[in-house]
Amino acid sequence: MTTVAIALAERISLISESSTMKVAAAADKLRRQGVDVVDFGAGEPDFPTPDNIKEAAVQALRDNFTKYTPAGGTQELKEAICERHAKDYGTAYKTNECIVTVGGKHVIFNLMQVLVNPGDEVVIPVPYWVTYKDVVNYAGGKCVFVDTDEDAGFTLTAGMIAPHLTSRTKIVLINSPSNPSGGVLSREEFEKIYQLTSSRGIFLMTDECYCRFLYDEEPFSIAAMPGGKENVIVAGSLSKTYAMTGWRIGFGLAPAPVISAIGKLQSHMTSNPTSIAQKAAVEALRGPQESVGVMLAEYRRRRDYVIARLRAMSGVKINEPKGAFYAYPNISVAFGKNGIHSAMDFSEKLLDQAKVAVVPGEAFGTDKHVRISYATSMEELKRGLDRIETFLKELR
Repeated sequence: MTTVAIALAERISLISESSTMKVAAAADKLRRQGVDVVDFGAGEPDFPTPDNIKEAAVQALRDNFTKYTPAGGTQELKEAICERHAKDYGTAYKTNECIVTVGGKHVIFNLMQVLVNPGDEVVIPVPYWVTYKDVVNYAGGKCVFVDTDEDAGFTLTAGMIAPHLTSRTKIVLINSPSNPSGGVLSREEFEKIYQLTSSRGIFLMTDECYCRFLYDEEPFSIAAMPGGKENVIVAGSLSKTYAMTGWRIGFGLAPAPVISAIGKLQSHMTSNPTSIAQKAAVEALRGPQESVGVMLAEYRRRRDYVIARLRAMSGVKINEPKGAFYAYPNISVAFGKNGIHSAMDFSEKLLDQAKVAVVPGEAFGTDKHVRISYATSMEELKRGLDRIETFLKELR
């Protein structure tokens, strides 16, 4: 018998394993060995999915709603998505401008596949969510990174973006609130970026994964701007807003030809999102919304505690997050000590010696920061921050 030589397709080398998933796997491995690990790596709510949403899924099972649905989602769910977005943000999308996907990550991947040709440029502010770079690369596009102002809370302006726009720019991608920094783009600056991109025929893609978790202002969508439906692409998710990470329901709002193209791709990639999860998503969108406010209030309490603790640690620099549920401290004070020369070194030694899992900044385009998720209990936050403080004090 001749052994088949394994020659992987070259395109798979264009993407890397998710750093957040690697951290989760490393922490899980230690836990399975009986090690007491405090995990600040996970980017998911620690709250349970609200009961009314779970009951809708149970009812779907009772009703035998377990067959295929249209590849791009049920009409009912698309209507619910458009209704919710209109109620929250004042948009006016129709169901042919909406598609349901297997999580928010899925819609971003699909959007890049149907819009980006080899050589097209996608402008991405730094720090960025880990997946952006890889899905652009996989589509054959070129990432054009724009540094933000860390001293001003990772501020981004239209003036920072403008010099990076060329004839090959296809998309400017904005994630506000930001994963990992928790930075929030002001409505005024977002509108300036919209005017910049729309005047040049460039798509403005808004990743609204954390849009309901703003601490200091009301949520808004740049898609509500006049002409927004023609120039803006919305990537949305129910995962964070309704504590539904495992249900895998995301959505896209875009011009009908873009949605049609994604539907064609999705019909061969995944077919439909899970039928039962779609019924649960309808209830999430149309049912009571009080759970969102409850989560936001708790995240605010945790944020205030985490920021106060980090600022009390000598040499650590941290901006106050204005949204989402992440802190992104600059830990370069540790560089040159105990063999630490990067955020990756810091994260590895912190897990090995203090048994605290964080995500190194290299995953997000910087090398002096780590991401701390405070989507966990106050007890765990205290235990983990105590360990980080001790770890920093013992560095020599």
